[in-house]
Amino acid sequence: MKKTVLFASAALMMGVFASCGGGQKAEQAAEAAAPAEAAAPTYELMTNLPTVDIKTFPQDKEGRYVIFDGKTFNGWRGYNKENVPGAWTIEDGCIKINGSGRGEAGAENGGDLIFMSKLQNFELELEWKVGKGSNSGIFYLIQEVKDQPAYISAPECQVLDNENHPDAKLGAELGIRQSSSLYDMIPAKPQNAKPYGEWNKVKILCYKGTVAHYQNDQNVVEYHLWTPQWDELLQKSKFSKEKWPLAYELLSNCGGANHEGFIGLQDHGDDVWYRNITVKVLD
Repeated sequence: MKKTVLFASAALMMGVFASCGGGQKAEQAAEAAAPAEAAAPTYELMTNLPTVDIKTFPQDKEGRYVIFDGKTFNGWRGYNKENVPGAWTIEDGCIKINGSGRGEAGAENGGDLIFMSKLQNFELELEWKVGKGSNSGIFYLIQEVKDQPAYISAPECQVLDNENHPDAKLGAELGIRQSSSLYDMIPAKPQNAKPYGEWNKVKILCYKGTVAHYQNDQNVVEYHLWTPQWDELLQKSKFSKEKWPLAYELLSNCGGANHEGFIGLQDHGDDVWYRNITVKVLD
């Protein structure tokens, strides 16, 4: 009787050990079969290009820095460049991008324009006017990334002729590519843009992650950076982790470690004018 019990106990223990060993092997096999998580995209920031201190610029009576004097490109240069690209000129007190007809940054002497002082918490105000069928954009919190466009790292307030440019009707939701929208993510509501050839007033507020776009004195967009809401917006856009991993990586952390970056004007290959550009620093 004792021998029978001992043999039965030994057999049971062997079965338990065999079962545990089999479970470990199964787990190991499952881990081996599971796809490895993709490595984070690599990129190089351009950190040695010229900069300016916004505090050296004149202020208006409201304490706003006047960052375009209507006569010179003082404080401005091309994105990822040391100088202002030739496609940008000054005309009648305005910064003008002269259309190349070649689309986004298609001209050999084109490319986006940036103001050379990084900003963190601020209000940017300006006026813009587009030619018929023209497209541009206002970027903020830009990081200069080698061999990549400005919009890969920066939210964009859209500048557009809503009536004549096809982008107005594109995107996953109607309106997310119209003027003053958060490009490809949030439509501007109400959509109160004036037609091509007329001036539109824009204000962009960025304060500790809260962002608002104002168009012609009305609040048309509001959202919050570095939050689950921001991630959800990115994942539903052309900048999702699946569609464009590098853009997703940069925009998820837009502004970098210090949550600061440059403001910029987009060369989309069309005639667009900007004037009365001022910044109120909110730090």
